Amino acid sequence: MFRSFLPSAAARSSARTLHFPLCYNTRSLFRGPSAIGSRSLSSLPNLPLFRALRDHEPSHTAVVHSVSGRSFTYNNLVGDVLQTKEHLTAKGNGIVGERVAFLAENGYDYVVTLLSILASNAIALPLSPAFPASELKYIMDNSQAKMLVATEKYKNKAEEVLKTGLEREPIFDLREKTKTGASSTESVEFHKLQDTELKGGMMLYTSGTTNRPKGVLIPQSALTAQANSLIEAWKYTPEDYLLHLLPLHHIHGTVNAILTPLLAGSSIEFMFPFNPDAVWNRLAAPFLPEAPAKHKISFLTAVPTIYNRLMSSFPSLPQATQEAARTAIAPENLRLNISGSAALPSPTKNAWKALSNGNVLLERYGMTEVGMAISCGLDFADRVDGSVGWPLPSVEAHLYDADKNEVIKPGEELDAEGREREGEIQLRGPTIFREYWGNEKATLETFMDSDDGKGKWFKTGDVAVRRHVEGAGKGTSGEWAKGPMYFIQGRRSVDIIKSGGEKISALEVERELLSLPQVAEAAVVGLPSEQWGQKVVAIVVLTPQGQKSGKGGKPFSALDMRRALKDCLAPYKIPHEMKVIEGQIPRNAMGKVNKKSLVKEVFGDQAA
Repeated sequence: MFRSFLPSAAARSSARTLHFPLCYNTRSLFRGPSAIGSRSLSSLPNLPLFRALRDHEPSHTAVVHSVSGRSFTYNNLVGDVLQTKEHLTAKGNGIVGERVAFLAENGYDYVVTLLSILASNAIALPLSPAFPASELKYIMDNSQAKMLVATEKYKNKAEEVLKTGLEREPIFDLREKTKTGASSTESVEFHKLQDTELKGGMMLYTSGTTNRPKGVLIPQSALTAQANSLIEAWKYTPEDYLLHLLPLHHIHGTVNAILTPLLAGSSIEFMFPFNPDAVWNRLAAPFLPEAPAKHKISFLTAVPTIYNRLMSSFPSLPQATQEAARTAIAPENLRLNISGSAALPSPTKNAWKALSNGNVLLERYGMTEVGMAISCGLDFADRVDGSVGWPLPSVEAHLYDADKNEVIKPGEELDAEGREREGEIQLRGPTIFREYWGNEKATLETFMDSDDGKGKWFKTGDVAVRRHVEGAGKGTSGEWAKGPMYFIQGRRSVDIIKSGGEKISALEVERELLSLPQVAEAAVVGLPSEQWGQKVVAIVVLTPQGQKSGKGGKPFSALDMRRALKDCLAPYKIPHEMKVIEGQIPRNAMGKVNKKSLVKEVFGDQAA
């Protein structure tokens, strides 16, 4: 719900505020001939997402807030989207194609706000409440957002941003928490938009782990294509019940875990911020006789850090909860558990499989600019350790060998000496973003012309190899999941280390380090070396065992590390040095490490 809001004097100096109610009791407006007869109060764009929302079973649960238990049906959702969309279009002074930024907590109000902006043919720009005001100012200025919408919880954060002196004075709306939701969609009509009229979509900012964050403009058509691709590959259905634990300013939490399940008619339960004990209790609840009735979770998508924290907290749970939780995450109950947004360490994958009675984490590859592009399959045989699988339906992919200036064709995965050929992953298809906002140079540089005239290729900057794996790629997960699998080697800019004429994948070295019981966390980087060009260096956090596993009870040392890795890595891949740090390796909200910042922080002048 929206209400009138008078900001502080300082905030009023930098923002125009709308003074009118937005959300009101819609029961009399959306139900019954005495209220509206047969007249349509509003309309939604005739696009697949909105038609699907209207066509789903109206009484089926769409969104649940886990802590409070508040539940909203698809009937409620369509009614509230209609209402909020009317507000935006009528009072926003023309927002078609405009950027509408918003701060909302994970839950129903976020979903309504996002869908309402899309329904208004505008560009939805979700902001992270965890970001400092200075970072949000950068995004607001870079995007030139026309509106800033905030829920009551983030009123102070929004005011703080408004006080920073934004380049473009935004319209500011404060939204109240929706407690009951609209009650009918009987009068919904659809209006057709010509292709030239389609201006809506999402703008998400890159994580900024290699450069300054860029605004990625993803048109509505690409969002739909991304969702349809995942529905075909991962088989979302109305029977799925997804537990949502992720931040909502990245592609993982928005497309994979909101837009796609809503397009499929699934149910989403939000539980944020993440608390491992609370998640275990929620997963276990349907299998505990004394617990309040809860719906069984069938779908979980998260980042490796979440799975690690869940497994770390598991031993402290009561015995009954442990047994129920293991039942909850077994394959017959949790039909799909996905890990993404950062590399999945083998020990994490193996430990989860053991804990869940055989459930194998599905790995996939994606990025802000393309959504999900490559994925392992639903068949357990198609979930191969270290691989991200095959190009998803509707996605074209190839590997480009920059050294030879050629595409690595099928059957050419090995060179004349029998070594695997590395290439940059390049993608094209309907799922690809349109542009970097306000950065024509970066947009042009990231696309490569094709030889077949069927469209340009997006250069991901990620390097991979293709490899045939025995028993996988037989098509049991779908026709799309056939042939050699993709194995990510890392970001070309930071994860490919050139030492002594050899190319080394930092991710490969990290996987082996993390397989050691002495190492809790690891980041492998390249430092300048007069002798080698670059030398391989490991930054690690030791486990309690590692703190005393060295000679004479001393901490695990660089010499110990080299001895431990000599049987699993070629000598030139083994780190020359190891730097032990305390605490944790700094990561962003999605578990990614900014290696450039980490190297400067740990090594200072050595990084130059």
